[in-house]
Amino acid sequence: MRRGLRMSGLVGLVCLLTACGSPSGPTAPPAAGVTNAAACRWDPQSCMYEGSYEPGEREFAEQRAKDLNRAAARKLRRASWW
Repeated sequence: MRRGLRMSGLVGLVCLLTACGSPSGPTAPPAAGVTNAAACRWDPQSCMYEGSYEPGEREFAEQRAKDLNRAAARKLRRASWW
């Protein structure tokens, strides 16, 4: 009984240390097969469009960015309330 308890505690400790030591969050490098959207999250400047827009495309892009920013702000506000 004690041996089983000791082993499960040891396994739990190893799992905890492995999880804490694994790279995650903003410091983790992107994986080799990342999508374009994920790559833009890592380096937004690499996804900035430098060419000319088609008629109405710029306004659409700006409105879409505003909508996404509002949605993100709402999500943050909801997350801050317990």
